[in-house]
Amino acid sequence: MRFHAEPIDFTPQPGRGAPVWTGRAADGEDLQRFAISVHRHGGRLAALWGEDRRPQGAGFRLHCVFALDEGHPWLVLDLPAENPVYPDLAGIFPAANRMQRAARDMVGIGFDGGDQRPWLRHGAWPADWYPLRHDAGPAPTHENAPSDYDFVQVGGEGAHEIPVGPIHAGIIEPGHFRFSVIGERVLRLEQRLGYQHKGVERRFMGADLATGARLVGRISGDSTCAYAWAYASAAEAACGAEPPPRALALRALLLERERIANHLGDLGALGNDAALAFGLTQFMRLKEDWLRANAELFGHRYLMDRIVPGGVTHDLDAPALSRLVGQCERFGREVKALRRIYDEHAGLQDRFLTTGIIGADLARELSLSGMAARACGIVLDGRAYRQDYTPPPPWAALGVRPATDERGDVAARVAVRFDEIFESLRLLRELAVGLPAGPLRAELAPVPGGMGLGVVEGWRGEVIVGLNFDAAGRLARVHPHDPSWQAWPALEHAVLKDIVPDFPLINKSFNLSYSGADL
Repeated sequence: MRFHAEPIDFTPQPGRGAPVWTGRAADGEDLQRFAISVHRHGGRLAALWGEDRRPQGAGFRLHCVFALDEGHPWLVLDLPAENPVYPDLAGIFPAANRMQRAARDMVGIGFDGGDQRPWLRHGAWPADWYPLRHDAGPAPTHENAPSDYDFVQVGGEGAHEIPVGPIHAGIIEPGHFRFSVIGERVLRLEQRLGYQHKGVERRFMGADLATGARLVGRISGDSTCAYAWAYASAAEAACGAEPPPRALALRALLLERERIANHLGDLGALGNDAALAFGLTQFMRLKEDWLRANAELFGHRYLMDRIVPGGVTHDLDAPALSRLVGQCERFGREVKALRRIYDEHAGLQDRFLTTGIIGADLARELSLSGMAARACGIVLDGRAYRQDYTPPPPWAALGVRPATDERGDVAARVAVRFDEIFESLRLLRELAVGLPAGPLRAELAPVPGGMGLGVVEGWRGEVIVGLNFDAAGRLARVHPHDPSWQAWPALEHAVLKDIVPDFPLINKSFNLSYSGADL
């Protein structure tokens, strides 16, 4: 890693995944200095979580993953068993705010300064009980009563609040949105999430690799391939194993099919939110055809459990690959025709253009990644070459062309989705034609005490999974990180100065995961 900050020494993580370097901070000031250096070099905070290591005779551990042009430094900070506290990082990276609060609610690791409101603890368990501590035991008897939350209030003549949720009229997952408005103009939006909390991270503890693989693919069902691949990469790095080339190519094929399915659905929903029901019917027709083909080719509409540690479970023969190529050709023609309709529809463009703007500087400050960042003009894609960064196989040989748009509004996010569909269709054809021969899977033997990090460019953005084994070779701690952690605060900024009726459209243009950010 060319970027270097004294006195931390980093070691390259083995394996064929995205470039990762591991290092250890001596103390909280060491961590802060490194975070400041990353920020000054234009880097991002990618993930943050806590771990209870007292069963190993230690204290607690804070994990921080940063992102630079050349890859991901993974920094750990060991904390004492009594009063584990570290310096607040939200003043350097605002994205740290909710991650720190979640780590405190789940593990009991405190931070000095900053926003101290609870994030995941909604009154469902006592303030002094931490679900991810090894000695937590069963959840104590506790009245699950709604807890007060200190929303930031906006005053002034004519200002008032509109509470929306957490239960919504549609079938989306629960989340509370508190709008401060004058008339219909939004002055401020503050979110409160955490209503979907289901104890996923606790279920990983003590599980074997196969059980963890099934669980990780169900964290956010629309990103099952991205999570499964990130988990598999982390496990392979921890075990010192490498998947075969054919398995990597098939993983890429599965991931691109997942990307296209989600973009098809969201483009239809965006048309519907702007009163073009025709767009919804046409894109949902295409999405249904796509999902049925998934079931016929791979045995599952949403491709769950097809990517596993060491490789993949399903192969494609020559007739199946030929069918896949033919479907890509047909979809390319149909999506091109629908894009022309979207681009030329005056009513649609009137709703899309200049609505929900996020600028590039703000996107960088919020550590935004993925499609939303590329719609701000930021060329950031884990599958593509960039300065000091060579993508892992099989992406390096495919020459992925990232889709970008500098406008940062709903129209830009729509345009990026269209462009990414066409690029993914190209990648699918390339993968199908050039699929290498060989086995589908390598054997993995868990290494006691081993740890690994997996990073995958999912359809929303950067999906990260960090894991480590205990002394018996079972999972001691697994933390899956969804790009929605960074994008939810960006949505709060995107609605400012727009009107309340535009919120559903702006929200859908991001289409963030509730469950992915609520483990």
